[in-house]
Amino acid sequence: MLVKLAVLFSGNGSNLQNLLEKLHRKRFGDNEFEVVLCLCNNKNAYGIERARKFKLESVIIEHKNFACREDFDRALVSEIQKSGADLAVLAGFMRILSPVFTQNVRAINLHPSLLPLFKGANAIKESYQSDMKVAGVSIHYVSEELDGGQIIAQRAFEKTPKMSFEAFESQIHALEHELLPETVIKILTKTATIPKNKKAGNEKLQSLSNRLFHKD
Repeated sequence: MLVKLAVLFSGNGSNLQNLLEKLHRKRFGDNEFEVVLCLCNNKNAYGIERARKFKLESVIIEHKNFACREDFDRALVSEIQKSGADLAVLAGFMRILSPVFTQNVRAINLHPSLLPLFKGANAIKESYQSDMKVAGVSIHYVSEELDGGQIIAQRAFEKTPKMSFEAFESQIHALEHELLPETVIKILTKTATIPKNKKAGNEKLQSLSNRLFHKD
């Protein structure tokens, strides 16, 4: 069975490349994964070049060209639905999404902290500067609340007293590259719990889950 993914990014695209290397046109059991859409809101993002190495042209929709957040989100939703993606993966997509998106697209987000701590764009710096003895990354379902959706997976490491910020950041990214592809696979197989449908966006993933599990 073909499982289609949309990946949204805003910048360097290292997590996009990681997903492409580990999942794109790869088979896991009875399922083959394919990234059918690379979607970016920054025409200068290096991730666009990373996608081209896999012969994928990114769709660029810049938020600054829209009068309001909702209009931008409608454009995102349109592209994702047109692609037929079964799941959208936010991998460094630096936009706060409105209900226009969250109620119509089933999506997960990668966040560089142990949620619910250190939400927002400065999570790595705030986590590093905190008194916490551990740090890590989280993957959660996207909801209307910033970095507040149901947590799916987390992975942590010990923050040592003499660890430099560069080493800390490198460890964060290493965990991201491990956890994100693993979690995408688990979500789309029977090893992950899929929340019960409450909104229209949930119905598509539940249908996919039923097909994967061979349910009537």
